[in-house]
Amino acid sequence: MPTDATALVELKQRHMIPCLYHFYRRPPVIVRGEMQYLFDAAGRRYLDAYAGVTVMNAGHCNPAITEPAIAQIRTLQHTTTIYLAEPLYRLAERLTAFIGGGLDRVFFVNSGSEANEGALLLSRLYTGRPGFIHLNGGLHGRTALTMGLTGLEMWRTDPFPPPHLYRAPRPHCAQCELSQTFGSCGYACVEAVRALLRQHGDIAALIAEPIQGNGGIIVPPDGYFERLRDVLHEAGALLVFDEVQCGFGRTGRRFAFQHTGIEPDILTVAKALGNGFPIAAFCTRAAIAAAYTKPGASTTGGNPVAAAAALAVLQYHESQRLAERAAELGGNLRSRFAAMARGRPCIAEVRGRGLMLGLELAVAGTPLPALTDWVLEEMKDRGFLIGKTGRGRNVLTFMPPLVVTREDLDALCTALDEVLRRVGPDGAVPGQG
Repeated sequence: MPTDATALVELKQRHMIPCLYHFYRRPPVIVRGEMQYLFDAAGRRYLDAYAGVTVMNAGHCNPAITEPAIAQIRTLQHTTTIYLAEPLYRLAERLTAFIGGGLDRVFFVNSGSEANEGALLLSRLYTGRPGFIHLNGGLHGRTALTMGLTGLEMWRTDPFPPPHLYRAPRPHCAQCELSQTFGSCGYACVEAVRALLRQHGDIAALIAEPIQGNGGIIVPPDGYFERLRDVLHEAGALLVFDEVQCGFGRTGRRFAFQHTGIEPDILTVAKALGNGFPIAAFCTRAAIAAAYTKPGASTTGGNPVAAAAALAVLQYHESQRLAERAAELGGNLRSRFAAMARGRPCIAEVRGRGLMLGLELAVAGTPLPALTDWVLEEMKDRGFLIGKTGRGRNVLTFMPPLVVTREDLDALCTALDEVLRRVGPDGAVPGQG
């Protein structure tokens, strides 16, 4: 099999649908993973500071997770929910306990898109209404409905979105879409949702990420979700939290909603639940789950192998206290980024929680996507793989495996500081300004 990047790109162009893109002008060929590190075909080691888009929270090829999955493969690889098999139900018990609170009913599927689709279906069944509200800048999946509820234009591929979908402003105070100032705004973004609820009497739920991931690591202000939940419940609508990216310790708590004072009506999880194995779920309270009685199934959702892996993931999170680790390491990393931003006009904002952090590159409000790409390439050449997000694709994004060390992050900061020293105050790409 070819391991040369040129040969693989040729195969990709010849056989893959052209919507699939990859990072880097000079992409490495990744052949092996080991906890927080990835290795390319030439044997070079990289610190994975993106965790496969926050999938590998417990580390690449972690034997504490892969070995139970391998043992399960040798015993029972597949059944469906028309039969009884223990891993699925043990996982349901363990996952609901891991979440805590009143979310004690679960439906397992394969992906975050499916989990969000299922949560939205459940909202319709419970309320008897067809409509949904979503936030500008959100990303909720690749199915027709979840794509229609995505507030990032680059991910809204379908030219014919479904009806009954309504978009509200996102709560990003530093760049308020309603030209308000936090503290005197009266939560105008929540009032915009109230106005939609009054205008459209068909709203089943609002779906939101507690911290927007692909939208650029956007953290809503304190009190936002508490007020939003109250406004929704007054109108008989539900609140769905999409924690496909920000769940499982990423933000310094087991789930990002735990930074607020509320619990969602429905919670969706995926990615880090399987730590590389495909599994996802939507979780809710018994009273809401009771609305879903017509037959439902997912042929491979929660299959024995993925369930065994997920059980091992939850055990590892608890034993290694990964959420607490993310809070400590993330607090230090954010402080380092804040110091790095001082005196650098090209860093417009540092934001995030735990080990879900973003540095927005912009000057005078103008996004700098070319500079973002250049920084990614330079950091890759120094052995660090980071991400990019944001509506302008101009937010450097840092979401490493939660097993990363302080020494790893110090080395990342040293390299990033060296790269940014080459950038002038206008944010022009070095050598092209």
